[in-house]
Amino acid sequence: MKLLGNILWFVIVGLLSFVLWILVGLLWCITIIGIPFGVQCFKIASFSLFPFGKTIQTNFDSHPIANIIWLILFGWEITVGYVIVGIILCITIIGIPFGKQCFKLASLSLLPFGAQY
Repeated sequence: MKLLGNILWFVIVGLLSFVLWILVGLLWCITIIGIPFGVQCFKIASFSLFPFGKTIQTNFDSHPIANIIWLILFGWEITVGYVIVGIILCITIIGIPFGKQCFKLASLSLLPFGAQY
């Protein structure tokens, strides 16, 4: 099921999500101050490509200041986007597994610093 889910995810959502995260990461890496945020974008991009079978554990306490800055600047907007897409996918029975992956990515995009996956 993981293989089939990852293949379908890649075609439906994963490739677009991956490309967008890479572009945002490159934009952040242009500035010296934004490099840590760009690195987190690249990590999320690699996770968003094939999320089925992976788990996420967020740890706010490991980097609280970086997580707060991320949250204030753009973390909550990305999280809301993933939640909206997850809700839309969960409306149908077929889309529920994909909606769960969107919710997983929403938690990662809310507090990415210190997250383990």
